[in-house]
Amino acid sequence: MASQEVKLIGFWVSPFVHRVEWALKLKGVEYEYIEDDIYNKSPLLLELNPVHKKVPVMVHGGKVIVESFVILEYIEETWKEGPLLPQDPYERAMARFWAKFAEEEVLENAGIALCSHGSQKEKAMKSTIDALEKIEGELKGKSFFGGEAIGYLDVALGWISYWLPVWDEMSSMQLLDPMKFPSRNSNKLQLEKKNCKK
Repeated sequence: MASQEVKLIGFWVSPFVHRVEWALKLKGVEYEYIEDDIYNKSPLLLELNPVHKKVPVMVHGGKVIVESFVILEYIEETWKEGPLLPQDPYERAMARFWAKFAEEEVLENAGIALCSHGSQKEKAMKSTIDALEKIEGELKGKSFFGGEAIGYLDVALGWISYWLPVWDEMSSMQLLDPMKFPSRNSNKLQLEKKNCKK
């Protein structure tokens, strides 16, 4: 089953697509990438993901898997080599917790900050920074969230190091102050060395 053809439908700027690509590359899985314009959705995307009509969509042996976290779990369970999730059940649960936390607290609030003004923007920026401080505490003193090797949480949160600085520049925010979040720069360099970036 693992040797069957893999296709990934994505959009070049999507952090959700990137996390799936990183996981596939870390596992050494060959795949065909199909770019889709999410602002002018193709019939293929609408056929493969009629519920959410979003990327990423992964097709493995004719079976369709959607939603980036679900795809990560599928990749982990299908290709056993180079496990991304820790073996310890508690550590696995904590990796999933922090991935969900970042999605709900960082991504959501940073998005609000990017698209708002005045007190709403300030409140969203504060919530984002508070959440980033908690995540920084998890990374402190480690090369990766899992220790010495890239794991599930690094893949799930990898977008933070790349996309928040872009959002900062676009909207004159400073969510990722390098003095306040030194681990972010270290983690970014480690990811680049491992060739996980697209």
